[in-house]
Amino acid sequence: MPENRTTVIIGPAHPLRGGLASFDERLARAFQAEGNQVIIYTFSLQYPGFLFPGTTQFSSEPAPKDIDIRVRINSVNPFNWIRVGMELKKLNPSLVVVRYWLPFMGPCLGTILRAVRGLKDTRVVCIADNIIPHEKRPGDNAFTRYFIKPVDGFVTMSRKVLADLRTFDPHKPAAFVSHPLYDNFGEPVPREEARRFLGIPREDRIILFFGFIRPYKGLDILLRAMAEPALRNSGIRLLVAGEFYDEPKPYLELIRQLDLGDSIILKTEFIPDSQVRYYLCAADLVVQPYRNATQSGVTPLAYHFDKPMVVTRVGALPDMVPEGKVGLVCEPEPASLAATIDRFFSMPEAPFMEGIREEKKKYTWQRLVQTITSIAHDIQK
Repeated sequence: MPENRTTVIIGPAHPLRGGLASFDERLARAFQAEGNQVIIYTFSLQYPGFLFPGTTQFSSEPAPKDIDIRVRINSVNPFNWIRVGMELKKLNPSLVVVRYWLPFMGPCLGTILRAVRGLKDTRVVCIADNIIPHEKRPGDNAFTRYFIKPVDGFVTMSRKVLADLRTFDPHKPAAFVSHPLYDNFGEPVPREEARRFLGIPREDRIILFFGFIRPYKGLDILLRAMAEPALRNSGIRLLVAGEFYDEPKPYLELIRQLDLGDSIILKTEFIPDSQVRYYLCAADLVVQPYRNATQSGVTPLAYHFDKPMVVTRVGALPDMVPEGKVGLVCEPEPASLAATIDRFFSMPEAPFMEGIREEKKKYTWQRLVQTITSIAHDIQK
């Protein structure tokens, strides 16, 4: 691999919002810390309206001043894809790091990458968040195959995604690395301060569901768990923090039917980056009741804020949350989830805190950068 130190990251970044944008901006800083010049190419149009169920795709917070972010890519305009590809070809970076999380992006990103694949000095490494999507649509496999072809190597943050990748391409260099900690949301604040900010009584026992609300994330399972005998009269309250990416009515109706109004705190709007720490720090426990999962960005977020977790036995979640060390693992159904949450509150907190501090050492941005760089160095052209 040549000594040119220009790295291009292709993926969401400011003015877009959300976990992928936060991740890409933090990754850019990690590459900069290693002495690389970094440019992020992000989207002027990321999703057409029918694919975006939230209120807005754009951040209300100021752009980062320490990152070169170029708003270029239109996900539905093939002429734009060719133009961006030619711009990257002229730039001739040593490394292109491209995010892949949804087959819809396959034609756009695959076309852009075809413009640089012939460059002798450029290596293309994909961070694959998903290969097989949680919510399937016609054309998924064809779009993914089109994307994979011009990529030189892959990094996944889930062994399940790595296995899925191998069904599409068994030969290209690929490696697994743990999802780094989200350490870019500020330092923890005292629990009392966080609850005061959110208007939550300081004496309540609070469990947190955090992130976009989609069917595969199992919020309905957690709501039903809250109505189980183990939790109904326990005094435990559920804080739901995140925007609906699903129809809200069934969830609200479920809360009404189960008579859970006094036990649920709904903050169902997008949580800006500057407020994330208050939600994590206000909670006693983070719960991920997913029906299926590859990996989750909520897990490293909980690690950063030293929060124990209850997760379901799906995907990579049990690997990231060792049973009895940093949290507890249960089945993705209400009775098991309720019993496990109840058991957590009967256990001492100190051993979990010690386990979290030890386990989180393996989730570093430097390790991700080193893994990407190692894959790139191994690629022969």
